Amino acid sequence: MFAIMGASGNTGSKITKNLLDHKESVRVLGRSRDRLQTFIDRGADAFIGDASDPDFLTASFTGAKAVYVMIPRDNSVNDLRAQDNKIGERVAEAIRDSGVKYVANLSSLSAYRPDKNGPVRGLYDQEQRLNKLYGINILHLRPAYFMDNFFRYIEMIRKRGIIATGFIGSVEFPMVATKDIANEATMRLLNRDFSGKTFKELRGERDLSFIEATEIIAKEINIPELRYVQLSYDDLEKGLIASGMSSNVSGLILEITKSINEGILGKDNPRTVDNSTPTSFEEFAKTFARIYYRSSSG
Repeated sequence: MFAIMGASGNTGSKITKNLLDHKESVRVLGRSRDRLQTFIDRGADAFIGDASDPDFLTASFTGAKAVYVMIPRDNSVNDLRAQDNKIGERVAEAIRDSGVKYVANLSSLSAYRPDKNGPVRGLYDQEQRLNKLYGINILHLRPAYFMDNFFRYIEMIRKRGIIATGFIGSVEFPMVATKDIANEATMRLLNRDFSGKTFKELRGERDLSFIEATEIIAKEINIPELRYVQLSYDDLEKGLIASGMSSNVSGLILEITKSINEGILGKDNPRTVDNSTPTSFEEFAKTFARIYYRSSSG
């Protein structure tokens, strides 16, 4: 049996599907039974509760061959790092107390450093925390920027004909499809071929810029006039706050945006065959187009 945190999320849902496709027994964790119903219908065992509850997590992990853990993100909190650490401590306690021996932890490409990485600092803390657990094999999965984040821009494209972020349009950095993260996690959970404390970077098929990504999407959705616009840092922060983010979280997003623009993040380690993943942005754009037109017709 495998226990999957965030089973209704970007990566957890795909890992769960993969494991069920392999005819494995899966325990799905979440706050809403409705959001897990698809997996329940396929035979998954649902544990409904709060990730900040160590008793819930311990019970959920107990008896598992391996678990997939992550820190759920709440962009409305006034101190994201404190919130991440609170949940991270509960996750670590549950891993220790449940007796599970193999853990795949969703981290981030820039979680190797404690500074200039904005919202990733809590993931740095979590890696350090989990690395102190004795006798437990931990694999930190460190993915790059999610290609799937582009789904956030569907309404912006439809209403304004642009994709706008704070990134310098020509700056190239790694982007990865969440299905590739899930496929890596699934394989490692099934094989349990990691020992001690280790990490695996997932850098996508190649580095690319927002200008190039926008051009690829424009071609795929047949909107040649679609263009990329770089927001000023002030406008970026105002937009994030208007979307419901706290000033703390928006400030952290601003920090990591600046770090990528300045070349501090994104090129920390060389790209290799081992840390590259198969899905190209062109392939992702085909999925983007299907969802774009499906939402348009809805």
